[in-house]
Amino acid sequence: MKSTLITFATCTLFAATTLFAQTTAKRNSKAAGLGKQEAESNEEVNIRAYIELLRADLRNAKSQIIGEVLRLDAGQASKFWPIYKEFETEYAALGDRIVSLVKNYVEHYESLTDEVADQLGSEVLSIEQQRNVLKKKYYDRMKEALGGITAARFLHVENQLERIVDLQITAQLPAISQP
Repeated sequence: MKSTLITFATCTLFAATTLFAQTTAKRNSKAAGLGKQEAESNEEVNIRAYIELLRADLRNAKSQIIGEVLRLDAGQASKFWPIYKEFETEYAALGDRIVSLVKNYVEHYESLTDEVADQLGSEVLSIEQQRNVLKKKYYDRMKEALGGITAARFLHVENQLERIVDLQITAQLPAISQP
C-alpha cells in the first residue's frame, strides 16, 4: 500500500509540475508568423492529450489504493466498483474544470485584476461545492448498497486522495501577489 501511495503522489506531483511548466511555456511564447498559429494549436492538443494520460494514470493508482484500503470481498466488489466507476466519470468533469482553472490562473498571473481574481475564487468555491455534492450523492448510494462502514471508508479515502492531489497542484502554483 505504501508503494502505491508513493507512486500516486509522485504521478500527481509530476502531472501538476508538467501542467504548470507547459502552460507557463505556452504563455511566454510569441507569435512568429503564419505557421505559428497551427503550431500552437498542435501544442494545445498535445498538452491536452498528455494531461489526459496523466489523469488516467492517476485514476488507476487511485482505484488501486481504494481497492487496497477497502478490502472488499467478491460480493461487495461487484456492488462497489460499478458505483465507483460512475462516481469517477462524474468526478472527471470536475477535474476538467480544475485543469481549466489552473490554466486560466497561469495565463492571468502576471496581469491579474480584481475581476479575474474574483472569477477564479468563485470558480474554486463552486468546484468545492460540487465535489461535496457529488461525494454525498455517491456516499448515499454506497451506503445503501454496502452499508455505512464501507461508505464511510470510501469517503475517508476519497477525501484523503483528493487533498493529496489538491496539495500537489497548488504547491506548484505561485501565490497571488499584490500589484
